Amino acid sequence: MRAALCAGLAFAGLTDPARFACGASSNPTLPVHAAAPAHFTDDPALVAGVLRLENDRLALMPAVAAWKWQHHAAVSDPPRERIVIRSAAKLAEALGLAPAPIEELFALQIRLASDAESARERHWRRAGYDFPGPAPDLNGELRPRLDRLTADLLRALYLAAPALSRPDFTAHYAGPAQRLLSDAAWSPASRRELLADLAAVRLQPAPASLQESPPILQRIEASHVLRVGTTGDYAPFSAESHGRLDGLDIELAQALARHLGAEPLFVRTSWPTLLEDLRRSRFDVAIGGISATRARAAAAALSIPYLTGGKTVLARCAEARRFESLAAVDRPGVRVIVNPGGTNEHYVRAHLHRARVIVYPSNTSIFAQLLAGRADVMITDEVEVALQTRRHPQLCRADPGTLTREDKVVLMLRDPALGVVVNRWLRGELAAGAPARLLREALAR
Repeated sequence: MRAALCAGLAFAGLTDPARFACGASSNPTLPVHAAAPAHFTDDPALVAGVLRLENDRLALMPAVAAWKWQHHAAVSDPPRERIVIRSAAKLAEALGLAPAPIEELFALQIRLASDAESARERHWRRAGYDFPGPAPDLNGELRPRLDRLTADLLRALYLAAPALSRPDFTAHYAGPAQRLLSDAAWSPASRRELLADLAAVRLQPAPASLQESPPILQRIEASHVLRVGTTGDYAPFSAESHGRLDGLDIELAQALARHLGAEPLFVRTSWPTLLEDLRRSRFDVAIGGISATRARAAAAALSIPYLTGGKTVLARCAEARRFESLAAVDRPGVRVIVNPGGTNEHYVRAHLHRARVIVYPSNTSIFAQLLAGRADVMITDEVEVALQTRRHPQLCRADPGTLTREDKVVLMLRDPALGVVVNRWLRGELAAGAPARLLREALAR
């Protein structure tokens, strides 16, 4: 299973997995102790990877037709075609993909391939054989390439599955399909057929009798990819700048992926949609300054804590002495700014009743609102307060203590095996002092 699924990940911008004993590759790879620069991989890129692989497969058909022409072999090979379809469905199950849509998709691929081969043979009978150069060997070269494309495609489908399930998928990706399905064998009708079959691809749901998700660790081991949800808006944990992700939790996620023998694929989420994105299986784990809460524990699995802190009060230094307690903040006329959907907003809504609450959509530029005097106070994690007061000397911590006690955790889809592995790894990181060291380094930047 491992050998069958080891294939290139270039379509998603990931490093090649040859270092996982998946065979030789022409792409350079990183040493095990290094981490590639982190960035978000969005849905259009993942879907584009699927479409490119579909195009690559159909583009091989002239060479297949040439070998069959030279060896007087039939275009159709039903026994092999049935084997290809069954094998694809079996490999798909290891990735958590529902097998029936995969069978339909591969049946379509085979039909389109047969149509392309037949069209080429008709052309040669009419105009003469004109394939450039010797035909590659079907068994020694072409079928191994097709098998590798199958493994690549199944992995691509697994990663793109949440995007494929959007209700308007076929309409939304009609343009990219026309551009990326560029081989001459494609037609408007066959592009529409392919998009319709791709839209049916789904990750298998958990059995109704279980309160747990399908075996996520099995998917990670089969795909060699750890899908990591993060917001990219919460320094020093997870922050995006110029297309690159940085922060102590980004480094922790990369280390966890290495521990699992996988490449990290970072998926953008937001505080309001975090739990829903996890429920939809858009990612396997989420990290990025995520606090343990009852709501999150009820909806997902939480790791052991790797950092502990609490919320405190941030204000302009000139006015900080006005806000040294929660009672001083909760007064008429005080403007308290919050980012939507996270624990900051939940705390403010629960504990402030007289102050004016201002919801500001961007967690990266929210501190500029304080600096500009468009808000008086922000209540947020003391780690973020420590970072922002270093970056902005005009901002100060108003309350020397903390209003809450909060643990930072990894949020996970429920899979007991995954939880055991993540917690064991975290205990090792804590024993080595890694989270505390990464926090010190992040605050010092």
